[in-house]
Amino acid sequence: MTVLDNIKIGRHVHLRSGAIACGLYYGRAAREEFAHREAIERQIIALLELQDIRHQIVGTLPYGLQKRVELARALALDPTLLFLDEPTAGMNAEETEDMVRFILYIKRVRELTAVMIEHDMGVVMDISDRIAVLDFGEKIAEGSPAEVQHNPLVIKAYLGEDFDVA
Repeated sequence: MTVLDNIKIGRHVHLRSGAIACGLYYGRAAREEFAHREAIERQIIALLELQDIRHQIVGTLPYGLQKRVELARALALDPTLLFLDEPTAGMNAEETEDMVRFILYIKRVRELTAVMIEHDMGVVMDISDRIAVLDFGEKIAEGSPAEVQHNPLVIKAYLGEDFDVA
C-alpha cells in the first residue's frame, strides 16, 4: 500500500458512513472521505514532511521513512496520548536524529503526551521530560533525565558496579 493509504487506514476509525456507502463512494461517504484526506494532507503529511513520497509503496522506502509512516498512521487516530515502542530501533544515526526531531515537534505542535519505551539512552535523554528506569521489570529510578543519569542504581544496573562516574 502507498504512504497515503497507510495513513488513511489510521484515520478509518473516524469515518461515520456505513460500509455500503463507503463501498459505493457516493454522497456523504465521498464528502467524508474528502474531508479526511484533506486533514491527512494538512495535519500529518505536511507535519512529517511526507509530501514527496505520499504515492510510493511503503515497502520500497528506506527503513527510516517506513518508521515515519508508522508514526503518521498513529497520528491519524488523533490521539491525546501517544505510545511509542522503540521508535528508533534499527535506525542509523541520521534516521534517529530525524525521528527525534519529529517526535519533539509533534509533542510541541499537537500538545501530546508521549510515553516511550526506548533503549537508546541518547534518544531518551533528548526527548524525555521525565524518565522511569526498569531493571528486570522492577522500577529502580524515576525523575528528570539529569536525576536518572546520576542515580547510582541506574549506573550499577546499566554500566556495572565498577564503573566510576566522573
